[in-house]
Amino acid sequence: MAETKEAAAAAGPVEEGRSKTVVVVGVDDSDHSYRALEWAVRHVATAGVATELVVVHAKQAASSVVTMGGAAVAGDVVRYVEEDLRKRADEVVEKARSLCVANSVEGVVEVIDGEPRHVICNAVEKHGADLLVVGSHGYGAIKRAFLGSVSDYCAHHAHCSVMIVKQPKPKK
Repeated sequence: MAETKEAAAAAGPVEEGRSKTVVVVGVDDSDHSYRALEWAVRHVATAGVATELVVVHAKQAASSVVTMGGAAVAGDVVRYVEEDLRKRADEVVEKARSLCVANSVEGVVEVIDGEPRHVICNAVEKHGADLLVVGSHGYGAIKRAFLGSVSDYCAHHAHCSVMIVKQPKPKK
């Protein structure tokens, strides 16, 4: 219970005139982001204080995934990729809703087209979030330099406190 109160305190004070702490959680189809959502549900949303939980999934454009082939090939491939991205988004939404329902937590789940780092930071602004919760893939410096890091970007650009939930290290 002490952890829960600490998490609520980490979100910062609720602005005057607002009756809830707003927590935004960025999710994708990875175990890391699901762990972040579990953390948010367990530590913040059940803290005993009025909390609005907003779960955000960024659905990337098919064109950002399909970059090879001519126009004819790309047209066919884009349709298949778009359908796959839509199915993944539906799965992410269902998994997030199931976790919230299982813990008796009300949450709003949004799917927004765009680059994850920008979608998440925009959601923070849109909802006036007090806390952003994201997972960490645990990339090393080299992988992070090539692939980028959504959590790192959000930690530097989101206008609220940011909790980066990491996977626990395996016990030896």
